[in-house]
Amino acid sequence: MAPSNSNSLGTRAFNVFRGGLIGVVEVVPGVSGGTVALIIGAYETLINAAGHITSAVRLAISDLPRGRGGARAKEELRRADWPMVLPMMIGMVCALALGAKLVAPLVENHQQYAFALFFGLVLASLYIPYTHSGQRWKPLNYLVAAAMGLGAFFLTGLTPAEVTANPLTVFFGGSIAICALVLPGLSGSFLLLTMGLYQPVIDAANDRDLALLGSFALGCALGLGLFVKVLKWVLEHHHHIAIVVMTGLMAGSMRALWPWQDDDRNMYAPGDGAPATFTLMAFGFALVVTVIVAERRIRQAKERRAALPERGRRKHARV
Repeated sequence: MAPSNSNSLGTRAFNVFRGGLIGVVEVVPGVSGGTVALIIGAYETLINAAGHITSAVRLAISDLPRGRGGARAKEELRRADWPMVLPMMIGMVCALALGAKLVAPLVENHQQYAFALFFGLVLASLYIPYTHSGQRWKPLNYLVAAAMGLGAFFLTGLTPAEVTANPLTVFFGGSIAICALVLPGLSGSFLLLTMGLYQPVIDAANDRDLALLGSFALGCALGLGLFVKVLKWVLEHHHHIAIVVMTGLMAGSMRALWPWQDDDRNMYAPGDGAPATFTLMAFGFALVVTVIVAERRIRQAKERRAALPERGRRKHARV
C-alpha cells in the first residue's frame, strides 16, 4: 500500500500515519495492533525488523564485553527496513500517548458503538490473512483455524481479574501483553484488562508515572525479544500455517468486540440502539473493503505499467 519510494517525504509521512493507526487501536480493548498491521500491509516488515533489532541487541550484549566490537550488531540493524519502520514507530508512540487521553475515554463512554465499529473492521479484515497465506486452504487448515478460534473465544470471555498494580505485576503484564501486540487477533490492551492492569497502565501514562511506565516498558522489551524471534522463524519456515493460526485467532477474538455484553463479558442478543449499532458495523466493514479494493487496484495498475514496453511507459506517463 505504501508508495514505492520509501525515502520520499510523502512516503515517510504516510508511514507515520500507518504507525499511528496501529498505536490508536492498541488502547482499545479487543482490537489488536497486529490486525491493523495486516490491514495496512506492514505486518511482516515490522516482524522482520523487530527480529533484526532483538538479534542486534543480543549480539551487542555478547560481543561488546568480550572486546569484539559492534560490527555484527550494526550489520544486523542495517537489515531492518528503517525508512519504513522508524516513521511507523514515531506514529505509534505519538498515537499511544494521544489515544490514552482521547480514544480510551471515548470507548469507555460509548462502548457499544465503538465496539460495533471495530467489530465490522475486524470482520472484513479476515479476508486479508485468508487470501494472503500463499497457498490454498485444505480441510485440516480449517480445523486448525477453528481450534484457534475457539481458544481465542474462550480467552476473551474470561472475567477481568483484580490485581494490585506495582512495578513487578506491571512488568509481567507488559511482557505478556506485548506478545498480543505482534500477534493478529489478540489485543494487548484486552489482555491487560483481563489481568486487571489496563486502567493502571492508562493512568500511569496520563500521570507520567515513570516507575510504572519503566517497569511496563522493560516487560514489553523482554516479551518482544523472546516472542518475536519465534514468530519471525515461524513466518519464514511455516508461513501458511502461521497465517491460518492468525486467521483463527482473529475470528475467535471478535467475541471481545460484540457490542452487547456486560462488565463480566457475558454476551446478549441485540437490544437497545440496534439500528445505529449495526450501521456502525456496516460502516467499519465497508471501510476495510474500500481499503482492500483500492490496494488491489493500485497494485494492478503498477503491474500493468511494469508490463508496458519502455516506449509505452514514457507515452503513458506523458498522457
